[in-house]
This record gives sequence, C-alpha cells and structure tokens, in this order.
Amino acid sequence: MILLTKKIRDKLIKNHLNQDGTKTFKAEVKLFNPTGIGTWYLSELNPETNMAYGLCDIFDPELGFVSIDELQEMKLPYGLGIERDLHYIPKHFSDIIFNIKKPAHIQSR
Repeated sequence: MILLTKKIRDKLIKNHLNQDGTKTFKAEVKLFNPTGIGTWYLSELNPETNMAYGLCDIFDPELGFVSIDELQEMKLPYGLGIERDLHYIPKHFSDIIFNIKKPAHIQSR
C-alpha cells in the first residue's frame, strides 16, 4: 500500500514548511499496524529526510518523529505491512488523544 498519496504528501510538506513551532496542524493521515499495536497520526513531513511529525501510539501516545522509509519497509506477520486508514478524517491532536484507549461508549469527539 502507498502510505502517502501525492495529495497527503504535499499537505504534510506544506505544513512542515509553514511550521512556526506551535505544532498546531491537524493530523492529516492515520497509519496503522493491521496485525497489532502501532498507530501514527501525522501532520508534517520533512521532504529532505522523509521524517514525519505526529502522534505515535505504540505503547503510550507521544508526539515525535517517525521515518516514513522505516514504516514503508516494515514487514509484519502474514506478509502485511503498515497501512493507511482510507476513511480517516483529519483531526486535531487534542481530539485524537481524548479518544485513545477510551472505551467506545465515552468516545465523543
């Protein structure tokens, strides 16, 4: 699967180039491990290093950087790889953090 479409990649790069240090952009794409833990909500992409910034939820959610190259090359069980959520709607990190690891009946945002 292509992790970043041209449209998403261009938006992430634009966010990176317009960053003023506040990190207030929406997470434009959600990537996930279809066989277990690991979800990445990404808002920026440095085109020179192919490093993305966003909310990484592996054991505990944290903001930081992740290599798109490493995610693309990751080999998972059953011949699968990291996938992009095709139905994801861009959200602010605060809304995502609110819903991480909350039971479905209290996920309201």
